[in-house]
Amino acid sequence: MVLNLRLFPKTSDLENKVDSFFLKLAEAGVIYRLAVRNYLREGLSEEYTTRFEQVCDIETSADTLRSEIKLAIYSDLLIPDSRGDVLGLIETADEVFSLMKTSLWAFSIESPTIDEELVPGYRRLTNMVAKAVDELATGARVFFQSPHLVSSYVAKVNLYEKEADKLSSNLKKQIFSSNIELALKLHLREFVDRIDSIADHAEDVADRLTIYAIKRQS
Repeated sequence: MVLNLRLFPKTSDLENKVDSFFLKLAEAGVIYRLAVRNYLREGLSEEYTTRFEQVCDIETSADTLRSEIKLAIYSDLLIPDSRGDVLGLIETADEVFSLMKTSLWAFSIESPTIDEELVPGYRRLTNMVAKAVDELATGARVFFQSPHLVSSYVAKVNLYEKEADKLSSNLKKQIFSSNIELALKLHLREFVDRIDSIADHAEDVADRLTIYAIKRQS
C-alpha cells in the first residue's frame, strides 16, 4: 500500500507557494554562479550588474512568498502539526538568499582585484556552492510530497559543502602563498569566506530538513 505523505493534501495554493519559493532558491543559485563567473571573467561589467539585480529581484519575490505562506498558515490555521517545521525551513532557507545577495553586493561595491592564477579556484568554489544550493532546493521541494526521498538530496548537499570547504582551504593557501600585498590577501580571503558561507548555511538548512523529514515519517 502506498501512503499519502503529502503535507498539503487540501491546501494546493499553499503548496504551490512553497514550491515556488524553493524554485526561486534554485534559480537564484544558478544566477549567482553566472554572476560570479562573469565577474571573474570581466570584472564589474554591465552583465554582472544585471545578474546581481536579478538575484535581488528573485529574493524580493521570495520574501513576498514567505510572507504569504506565513500569513496563510496562521490566518487559515493550516497544517497545525507541521506549522513550525514549515516556517522554520523557509526562514532558514531565506538566509541563503541573503548570503548570495550580500556576496554579490560586496563584489559590486568593493571590486576586488583577483589575479588570473586565482580565478580557477574561485570558479570551482562557486560551482560547488551553487550545486549545494540546487540540491537543497530540490530536497526541500521533495520534502513536502515524498519525505522518504529527502535523505539522498541532503547527502548531496553535505558532499558539496565538504568539497566547498576543501576548495576554500586550498584557495586560501594559494592566496597567502602568493606574492601579492597582505592587505589584498586579506581582502581576497573575505570573498572566499563569503562564497563558502553559502554552502555552509545550505548544509545547516539541510540538517533541519533531515530532522523534519524523519518527523514526517514517524
